Amino acid sequence: MDSYITISGESTAEYVEKRSRFIATAIHCTCEKDALEFIERQRSKYWDARHNVYAYSVREEGINRFSDDGEPHGTAGKPMLDVIVGSGVTDIAVVVTRYFGGVLLGTGGLVHAYSKATKDAIAAAKKVEKIAVFELKTICSYADHAKLNSLIFSSDGIIEDTVFTERIELTYLIKKDVLDSFLKNLSEAFSARIEAQIICEKTAEI
Repeated sequence: MDSYITISGESTAEYVEKRSRFIATAIHCTCEKDALEFIERQRSKYWDARHNVYAYSVREEGINRFSDDGEPHGTAGKPMLDVIVGSGVTDIAVVVTRYFGGVLLGTGGLVHAYSKATKDAIAAAKKVEKIAVFELKTICSYADHAKLNSLIFSSDGIIEDTVFTERIELTYLIKKDVLDSFLKNLSEAFSARIEAQIICEKTAEI
């Protein structure tokens, strides 16, 4: 996958149904360990709640998991995961904390409440697009610096660092899908006098 949508930071939303409070918290996570630690934090924070239902999706590890945490099977965690998957957002964990209001909601009511709380938390979150990129390094002369900068920018690249010594060392990001054309243009623009060293492949916001 060359790009994907996730959220930045943490978001919350609250929904009340027949006096039951549903507090949804969504957080960005890049591994299952982060998701599980977040779930434990929410359980500690809302230790007096009847239920702390969760669902999470981790792209790199290919994991989609959920728990009903005592709610009737299929009425809580699975609907939450369905909302996450349907939203197109990944690398996310959501915990919905329920304080029981004394009135039974029934199967349909629970599915609706947990789904709505999850949707609202995702809607409240800041969405970011992560794109597959290569981190590159190029060393050039002062005379070539402006031209190299222009070439990077015209390829929608991002310069991460510039070190000025006897020569100039640039570290920058180029999208994976334009890397070949960028390398070709770099070689042609400078008659192969300078080159780009590939440091690593990763994802970034561009």
